[in-house]
Amino acid sequence: MRDYLLTLCVTAAVTYLLTGPVRKFAIATGAMPEIRARDVHREPTPRLGGIAMFFGLCAGLLVADHLQNLNNVFELSNEPRALLSGAALIWLIGVLDDKFELDALIKLGAQMISAGVMVMQGLTILWLPIPGVGTVALTQWQGTLLTVALVVLTINAVNFVDGLDGLAAGMVCIAAAAFFLYAYRIWFGYTIEAAAPATLFAAILMGMCLGFLPHNMHPARIFMGDSGSMLIGLILAASAISITGQVDPDALKIFAGSTKAATHAALPVFIPLVLPLTVIAIPMADLVLAIVRRTWKGQSPFAADRGHLHHRLLEIGHSHSRAVLIMYFWSALIAFGTLAYSVHSTSMWIVLVVVLLSAVGLVLLLLPRFTPRAPRWAEAVVPPRYRRRAVRGGAAGSADAPLDHESDDEGDGGNGGANGGDDEHAHGLADGTDAEGGREHEAVPAGVNGATAIGHRSRFTGRSKAGARG
Repeated sequence: MRDYLLTLCVTAAVTYLLTGPVRKFAIATGAMPEIRARDVHREPTPRLGGIAMFFGLCAGLLVADHLQNLNNVFELSNEPRALLSGAALIWLIGVLDDKFELDALIKLGAQMISAGVMVMQGLTILWLPIPGVGTVALTQWQGTLLTVALVVLTINAVNFVDGLDGLAAGMVCIAAAAFFLYAYRIWFGYTIEAAAPATLFAAILMGMCLGFLPHNMHPARIFMGDSGSMLIGLILAASAISITGQVDPDALKIFAGSTKAATHAALPVFIPLVLPLTVIAIPMADLVLAIVRRTWKGQSPFAADRGHLHHRLLEIGHSHSRAVLIMYFWSALIAFGTLAYSVHSTSMWIVLVVVLLSAVGLVLLLLPRFTPRAPRWAEAVVPPRYRRRAVRGGAAGSADAPLDHESDDEGDGGNGGANGGDDEHAHGLADGTDAEGGREHEAVPAGVNGATAIGHRSRFTGRSKAGARG
């Protein structure tokens, strides 16, 4: 565990330290697009954050290769090299897209080629445990098609959810953390060496996200861009493929009896094998709803709109930070709830806790609709949004006027500097998030995002005006 933590910390440190220089590089090279009508953020923000994340990945793999307890992963398996090859290709395409806005079909083809590169080097699905049927061995073509489909789906799902500052990195980090705990349990608890690569991938993915989040949290100073969102999506898929398709279910030897009975009884154990895909639950639901919504209106399924889940959270009254935290909450509930069920599937307490937390999540979701008001005597110690609305007596500058507005950090009503889906996606499924942003904002003072890696944003006032809406 110490070696994994060391790898995680090195990955996070390299990613964090390189993000500042990468931001300067992105601005110098012009990877800082103008604000569009559908974007939520208020100022042009540089992209290319995926460059720092990729070098964090390289640093993590390099450190792990020189650690005694993790060196066997590289000696006994070709999966780390397969991952690095596929990641380098998808990262390069993402960098070019962040700068030159590549066509969606080009990126879709690059995603498929990256998955094919990993398959050629052995990172593929060999068999699947199916309840009631048993362990089904896949042919080479079946494994290849399923692996490519899983990689493309995961990449675009992560890209699709990247619509607010820190949203994609945080959700992927949560899923990776839950998956790391399970993969480590399979590797260390059952001494199955085939689970070691997936455990390493999850630890490195956590480090990449944790190192980038301080720069990407609201208000974001840099976006990860396609170079980052497609990269972490590919690593997430590689983790799932490694442990789902490479670990032989019979090696666990948890249950006895026929193959069908054993696989059916082991269902709770196999559920977390696809735990990284739990991060897709929310964006995939958003994707399906978007396609149905646009088709019902007679529009193209890839037409940009403002009907995504994170946009709806902003519209009903949640602030930017609160909307992101709500999405974090649901992601953690799905991921860690699945993990807990796999460990204690016979305990009803797990189900009751998940149901209770789901109810809490629904209350938080609807909180702006039913905002409670504190009594007069408690107004001095509660946030302004919970105070009673004062009756304005005439002058706009009345002393009670501030009580009518949220003035705390979260009370921006969704007008924060959202990522806008990494601020560049409008090309359909292969582009991931295709309809980010889309809210008009009032004028704000220059430098609202605070200190940045190169100073205040007021230095880019001219560029901001060039992209302003008419």
